[in-house]
Amino acid sequence: MDTAIHNALKTILYVEDDLHVRTTAKLVLEVIGKFEVRDCGSGREALLAATDFKPDLILLDVMMPELDGLATLAMLRRIPHLADTPALFVTGLTSEADIARYVEAGAIGVIPKPLMPLRLTGQLHSLWEQHAMAAH
Repeated sequence: MDTAIHNALKTILYVEDDLHVRTTAKLVLEVIGKFEVRDCGSGREALLAATDFKPDLILLDVMMPELDGLATLAMLRRIPHLADTPALFVTGLTSEADIARYVEAGAIGVIPKPLMPLRLTGQLHSLWEQHAMAAH
């Protein structure tokens, strides 16, 4: 079983193409959540960052140019140390069919957009704990 699930959530690889959303969320996650956040503006950037970063969680926007969140996650999964890293999608696309696609792609949950910055840390902790309990 993956040991990252049993550890506290500390490090996050965050992939979001909207600079304002990414900057705000990163600030909140670092200041309020006390997380170490490596933020990336595209799927390609995330693939480069992931070679030397071992996050506890991957946080991905779905709608991005070139590589969308699903394609990015599929490529990140090919990197051995990220094969089992829990992932969350951040998206406005939250129909049952959409959520089923994300879960099928390996996501542990979805945080709906628009993001509520002051609720983000709590949402992450809640989904992380649900995942940890389901893993037991």
